[in-house]
Parts: sequence; C-alpha cells; structure tokens
Amino acid sequence: MNLKIPLAWLQLAQQKVRFVIAIAGIGFIVLLMFIQLGFQDALYSSATAVHQNLRGDLFLVSSQYKSLTAIQSFSRTRLYQTLGFDGVESVSPMYLQFAKLKNPTTGEKYSIYVIGFDPGKPVMNIPEVENNLDKLKIPDVMLFDRDSRPEFGAIATLFEQGNTEQTIEIFPFDAIKGYRVRVGGLFSLGPSFGVDGNLIVSDTTFLRINPNSRPAEKIDVGIITLKPGVDPNKVLEALEASLPNDVKAFTRQGFIDFEKKYWSVRTPIGFILNLMLTMASVVGVVIVYQILYSNIATQFIAYATLKAIGYANLYLLNVVFQQALILAILGYIPGFIVSIGLYDFAMEATQLPIVMTFNNAGLVLISTVLICITSGSLAINKLRSADPADIF
Repeated sequence: MNLKIPLAWLQLAQQKVRFVIAIAGIGFIVLLMFIQLGFQDALYSSATAVHQNLRGDLFLVSSQYKSLTAIQSFSRTRLYQTLGFDGVESVSPMYLQFAKLKNPTTGEKYSIYVIGFDPGKPVMNIPEVENNLDKLKIPDVMLFDRDSRPEFGAIATLFEQGNTEQTIEIFPFDAIKGYRVRVGGLFSLGPSFGVDGNLIVSDTTFLRINPNSRPAEKIDVGIITLKPGVDPNKVLEALEASLPNDVKAFTRQGFIDFEKKYWSVRTPIGFILNLMLTMASVVGVVIVYQILYSNIATQFIAYATLKAIGYANLYLLNVVFQQALILAILGYIPGFIVSIGLYDFAMEATQLPIVMTFNNAGLVLISTVLICITSGSLAINKLRSADPADIF
C-alpha cells in the first residue's frame, strides 16, 4: 500500500535540529502554562479548603469580611437571630484566629491558624475530626494538622509513633506568655498561600488561648443548618432582607466563590498568576510565529514552485496550518510529561495541592493548538506573496 507522507511533516523534519528546537520551545510554553494553572488551582483549592469542609447550608459572616484569613468578627447574637427564620434547624458558631506555635524542638515560634468550635455542635466534615470530638471536649486538648509545613516540628510524626502526651505552647500575637495544650489527635487539611498550618480546639480552649483579644460573644463564621427539603436560596433571601447590614450571608457555593474572587482580584499573588498565564500565551504565539515564519522563508522557493505548477494558495495555507498542528501536538507531549514531575516536586516542597487535573490537561492542549493556529495565521502573510517568478 502506497502511503503518502504529508508535505507539512516532510518540511518540518527536513532540518532535524531546528525541528527538535521548535518542539522544545513549544514544550517550554506548555510547561509554563501548566505551572501557572497548577499554582492557580492550588491557590483556590487551598484557600477554600475550610469552606469545602464545613457542615451547614448557609454561612453568616461580618459585613467587613474579606477572606477567611482576614479575621473580622461579629456578634454571636446575629447568628442566634437566624433561628427565628422559617426553615432554619440549628446554628453553630466558629472562632478563627492566628496564633504562634512554639516548635517543641527548636523553640522558634511560627504563625498557625487556630479553628475553634463547640464539639457538641461539630462544624467540620473531616472524618478524623469527627472521630476525635470526644477528645476535644477535654480542656486544653488540640488536634494538629499533619499536613502543616515542617517548620512546626515533628509533632505529627511523634504522635503517630505513639507519643500521645505531647504538650505544645501556643502564643497569642499580642502576648508574651504562652498557653499549653496537649496534642489529642491529627487531621488533614493542609496549608494555603495565607496559612502555614492548622490546629483545631474546642471553643472553650480557644477562648483560653486568647483571653484578652477575643470575648466569647464575638465569632468569625456562623454555620446555619436548614431543615430537610428547605431551599437555601429562599432562606438566604429572607436573611438578607431582615438581618442588619453588619452581617452578610452566603450559600456554600457563594461562600467559596467570594473567597476565590478575593484571592484572584484583591491579592498580588492572584494578579501575578493571571498575568503570567497571559504572558505565557503571548510568548507562545511569538515563538511559534518565528518558527513557522522561518520555515516558510527557508522553503519559499519550494512554495513558489508549487504555485507555478498549479497549486492554489489554499493548499499552501493548509500546509502551514498542518505544521502548526504538528508542532502543537508534539510540543504538548514533553511539556505534559515534565509538568507531572514538577507538580510532584512542588507539592512535596510546598505541601500545597498542586495536582494534574483532566480539565487543566485539556485546557492546555486546546490553548496550545490555538496558540499555534494563531501563529500560523500571522505567518501565512509571507506565503501569500510567494511568486512563481521567484524560482528563476
């Protein structure tokens, strides 16, 4: 059987070194896009990890709320007022605060995120937390996040090895004297771009850790559980219409979206990641354009010859677009493979959830093809000027 090798492939493969360099250049652009998307996804998923693991149907926060790490408290009375609305079954207050945890080995203090709630009204949907609720009922007992950054010491490792009597010192930011708590269990939540580690305590222990800066009536998030079958949006509308404007309410998805918007729009890291993703696409168009333009210039006489023997411009343009598609596919493959390795390395180094997803793999593939097609569209201007007289 006589198989015809496409002209586009023959032209690209004619100069093997240039071909390999072209694939490497596109692979690098693919790698850049994967890295930006990976860190962007890690930013959003880590910033909303607490939101995603909260029980409840609606969430009440201060009207000054910006993000979960920008602490803004409001009166607990507002949360209890929601019990008077039709469809509301129960409410649970949650306390949040940054404190300093003293590394038991080095004595260095590092910022850690403290989450407090009533163990009798659990607010976290994490199995390990639910299994240790009885331990949280004991005064001065905490649960430590095993996925916290290593600066806090080998707390999780020692606990897993059987050392269940570890005592850790917690310092409020405005205090010189620390408060001692015992490690009663572990859970997995992980750090984020704003949080290096987490620990969970009961509401009473939380208030003991922060005796001066936090009165009991000031809470940070109110969790509202609705009766079965009640539409959260209808209750949300009623809350927004009736509650004073010193608080605002969200559905679960609205709460998550608000947090994502804050990190995307109002923080430098969100702006930088979006800008770098845009710049990677622009640089990709420029690089592929130079590759295709150089190839057309090298093969200019050949294209003029094809015109001379009767091939129309449409056929020649199709050759260029085929080359763009070949470069896109062949450049994508090494970029994808290297990205998986870098994702694993970055996740190990940062403890952030940097993982390859099907959506990102498809998005980068489509983006790479579009970049190459766009570059091809710009490069064919020279091809249109190919004149059969140039062969003489």
